Amino acid sequence: MSTIWEQVTAGAKLISLPDIYFRLRAVLDDPDFSMSDVSDVISRDPGMTARILRLVNSAFFGLAAKIETVSRATSLLGTQQVHDLVLATSVTKTFDGMSSEIMDMHRFWRRSIHCGVLSRLLANKCNVLDSERLFVAGLLRDVGHLIMYQTIPEPARQAIERSEATGQPLYKVEREIIGLDYARVGGALMRQWDLPRSLVQATEHHVEPGRSGENALETAIVHLAALMAESADAGEGPEGWQGRVDEVAWQTTGLSMQQCIDCMAEADGLINQVMHLLFPERNRAFG
Repeated sequence: MSTIWEQVTAGAKLISLPDIYFRLRAVLDDPDFSMSDVSDVISRDPGMTARILRLVNSAFFGLAAKIETVSRATSLLGTQQVHDLVLATSVTKTFDGMSSEIMDMHRFWRRSIHCGVLSRLLANKCNVLDSERLFVAGLLRDVGHLIMYQTIPEPARQAIERSEATGQPLYKVEREIIGLDYARVGGALMRQWDLPRSLVQATEHHVEPGRSGENALETAIVHLAALMAESADAGEGPEGWQGRVDEVAWQTTGLSMQQCIDCMAEADGLINQVMHLLFPERNRAFG
């Protein structure tokens, strides 16, 4: 009889990212690649091309001039940002259309995008170079739940209900009921996809940022952003999440409560826009 961990990881192995992401990774892993090689991979996928151009021309990026071609976008953004945008759109495409039986998927993605936007804004406050990559870290930090909802739906539901009833953090309830938590599952999925170590660490350790190693700052930022997004989703004010922040996160980031509140106000004006950019086929449904 298989263990719950074996059930979850077996389900994760059935989920793969679109081919375009791995084609792009193959190009970027080649030491002799050129920016035209990167543009060529993306341009062969009309859907990805459209999404990338919508994103880079949005207020979220705030570029002064309109970008009309993928080659121009890649030359302006650089390979790291292009990689992260393709990864973000690939993950949302992979899980789009998943059943909402356990979790309202509109709510799930809105909360995830909120976390991503907040992570990027907080990273700016921390003077992180290429802070846009923190958007992806925040967006993906909850991806483990998408595996759990499919492979062990009933225990996952029980954990959500107990967490809501008791006010205990969901990851702690999951450990009590299931013997694992969504952050660990997300980290396992990312390792399977061979994603960058910084993303794996931020996902796996954001619930307990003190456990992170070389990516401590990114993990602490995602920790804060996740608590802020979850609190907003629950209709709480700042006092609702402040007491749940791990002291390590304050020490590592050097952020103040007021800076976090300022980021929350700024994020409010971006969430709907990014929802429409990442889920263009469902604009009407997302309102």
